[in-house]
Amino acid sequence: MHDPHVILKVISKFLVPFIALFAFYVQFHGDFGPGGGFQAGVILASAVILYALIFGLEAAKKAFPPSWVRIGMSSGVLLYGGTGVLTWILGGDFLSYGVLAHDPAHGQHYGIIAVELGVLCSVTTVMIAIFYAFGSRQPEVDEDNW
Repeated sequence: MHDPHVILKVISKFLVPFIALFAFYVQFHGDFGPGGGFQAGVILASAVILYALIFGLEAAKKAFPPSWVRIGMSSGVLLYGGTGVLTWILGGDFLSYGVLAHDPAHGQHYGIIAVELGVLCSVTTVMIAIFYAFGSRQPEVDEDNW
């Protein structure tokens, strides 16, 4: 049987890794310029959403299961909040990163990385959860009407 969407499938399989790579670039470049966890999270979620749009919601849920989404939402919030609690334990104010290392400048860097990773994790998985929720409400479209 001839697949009428072979070009879309090949191109999207090619693009998804590059979208993810760009998301990580935005994530780690956010310390020095525009970008950071929120932007990178939305970009990373768009890779999963593109995959779901081309290969179907069920295929996306197999590749990135809803259980991972729940774990990602929780762990992102815990990483963000845990960084703040750690700064309290070390004697600083909530999210005052200077106490995370002997050199306050290094502490600032470590704290920002930890918080931005928490934001990346939360935003990515929340965006995917929203897409899964809305996508699950749609009836499947057959190949003739796609």
